[in-house]
Amino acid sequence: MNNLRDKTVFITGASRGIGREIALRCAQDGAKVVIAAKTAVPHEKLHGTIYTVAEEVEKVGGRALPVVVDVRDEAAVIAAIEKTLEAFGGIDILINNASAIHLGNTLDIPMKRFDLIFSVNVRATFMCAKLCIPYLKKSENPHILNLSPPLSMNPKWFKKHAAYTMSKYGMSMCTLGMAEEFRSEGIAVNSLWPKTLIATAAISVNFSKLIYHASRKPSIVADAAYAVLTSDSRHVTGNFFVDEDLLRMRGETDFRKYAMHKFIPVIDDIFIDN
Repeated sequence: MNNLRDKTVFITGASRGIGREIALRCAQDGAKVVIAAKTAVPHEKLHGTIYTVAEEVEKVGGRALPVVVDVRDEAAVIAAIEKTLEAFGGIDILINNASAIHLGNTLDIPMKRFDLIFSVNVRATFMCAKLCIPYLKKSENPHILNLSPPLSMNPKWFKKHAAYTMSKYGMSMCTLGMAEEFRSEGIAVNSLWPKTLIATAAISVNFSKLIYHASRKPSIVADAAYAVLTSDSRHVTGNFFVDEDLLRMRGETDFRKYAMHKFIPVIDDIFIDN
């Protein structure tokens, strides 16, 4: 595929951060972008709503459908899909970007938070795929892209935050299983994960300014996602891509443009085995 013109891209958690950046990258081709997220009114600390992203999408050449969706709510997801079909006629791409984080250890994590990260990360990824697949089957080049890490049994990724690791690996196991389940129908299912920390709202709110400046811009993940989504779905499936590695394979050599601060070395993200 050369571009995403007129393709319908359904993105969860697209009101800010990586989801927003992927939405804008797809919109540059003239894609029809569904911004499916909870944030309809401005947050006191976090910038961006589904409506501000919709405006940005239209400014760069795409068509936008902002929809308020709690991805834990099956009825809300079904309603969002119905609105998408009514507005755009189908679904070509699903991006499971919505995610909840908690890096507490086994004794520290409240069960309420445990339930949240599993509901948002694992259950919603599975459910959104399940509900979108009947429509993806009708697409010429259907893709599901999960923002989740390569699977690894290295104990260090479980030691300090077993619950969060299990929830993110649950997303990756959706990739592993569904890629094989729907391979014969031409639906690509892949995962994508950043090699370094990404300067999202979660980083800016929860970590120091130094950590934020030692991160990369979300645009590197968006560029990598675009490379996946414009690939042939019958040949590129079941992969656990890392953004920098994928872009290097596609010929990119200048990664300084993605740095938040050109004089501060970037920090590797978690789940990256060197």
